[in-house]
Amino acid sequence: MLLADSSYSYPLLGAFWTIVEIFLWVIWFWILITVFIDIFRSHDLSGWGKALWFLFVLIIPLIGVLIYLIVRGGSMHERMVQQAQQQDQQLRDYVQETAGSQSPADQLTKLADLRDRGVITPEEFEREKAKVLA
Repeated sequence: MLLADSSYSYPLLGAFWTIVEIFLWVIWFWILITVFIDIFRSHDLSGWGKALWFLFVLIIPLIGVLIYLIVRGGSMHERMVQQAQQQDQQLRDYVQETAGSQSPADQLTKLADLRDRGVITPEEFEREKAKVLA
């Protein structure tokens, strides 16, 4: 019975505001962590610059984050895009390295095998051979 009585002392509007507060706290920590990550990933800041921004955001968090986003917000997006492109290129390089590229000799051997089995005609073989050797 104690649970039934306590459920009425916490109205629906109170639950809604609790959810909103939790949501805002999660967003606040997400922005704060993103700013700290950007401070340390920034290549255009010196060590002293990073230390000063870090202390400014740490000591006065709300004002520090707002000023950081105003001053360096545009370049923050550019650094994120650049890092995403760099990670994408590294993944592509890794996949190509792992999959391995075929040498022209391997490609010609496969083409000759297809020609010998009758899958492709001799004219198709010559065309593909010219593409491989070009």
